Amino acid sequence: MYHAVGHRPADGAYGLSVSPGAFRTQMEILARRGFTPLTAAALGGSWRTGRPLPPRPVLITFDDGYEGVHRHALPVLAEHGFAATVFVTTGWLRGAHDEGGAPDTMLDWGQVRELAATGVEIGGHSHTHPQLDQLDEATLREETVRCREIVTAELDTPPVSFAYPYGYSTRRVRRSVRAAGFAQSLAVGNALARRRQGPYALERVTVRRGTGAAEFARLVEGRSVARTFAVDRALTKGFAVVRGARRVRRGVGGSGPG
Repeated sequence: MYHAVGHRPADGAYGLSVSPGAFRTQMEILARRGFTPLTAAALGGSWRTGRPLPPRPVLITFDDGYEGVHRHALPVLAEHGFAATVFVTTGWLRGAHDEGGAPDTMLDWGQVRELAATGVEIGGHSHTHPQLDQLDEATLREETVRCREIVTAELDTPPVSFAYPYGYSTRRVRRSVRAAGFAQSLAVGNALARRRQGPYALERVTVRRGTGAAEFARLVEGRSVARTFAVDRALTKGFAVVRGARRVRRGVGGSGPG
């Protein structure tokens, strides 16, 4: 799971960004080790139909829709012939649907169309990037449905994959994403995606500014994942308790996080 790719991202995006050089090195590691990148749609389709996955499958995903994905990541992906999925927050992208509040320079819709034309899958990431599990039913539906409608209108193709803002979801949120028309959705979890997680709770591993080449190689091989993200996972459990308490206080329905 990537976010911004750039030399000097804004402070709000820096920690979850990678430099263009680091991204190039990481893609070279995948190529040397024989990984086969595929889109979230392709993974979901394989698991639904029983079609075999390619050798050493891996998802390369980008959340939010930062401009550097087009500027810096796309040329590297094209060099290797790598598939990828970009999950866009439609209200943050530059253009007619911009609601403001984006943490850095984001893609415009022309760039999104260029990404799609190269084979990059464009998925949804809500409209304004809220904490979906904290929303009432009507607002939750608006965030998922509007996102899908805007991507469909701009690309003439409905998106089929979704990623939860902040990685959080509940059964209620997952039901809403499914009802909006998405066929699969990705969380964070900082663990490898497994079929048993179900199509609406697939987990990913976070790549950060401080992720070195050796650590990246271990993570994509599935080694030391639990140890690397032990603190993150402990914090996530703590946040889940807090978020559940907030939902109860605010009277927002739904079951526990997943």
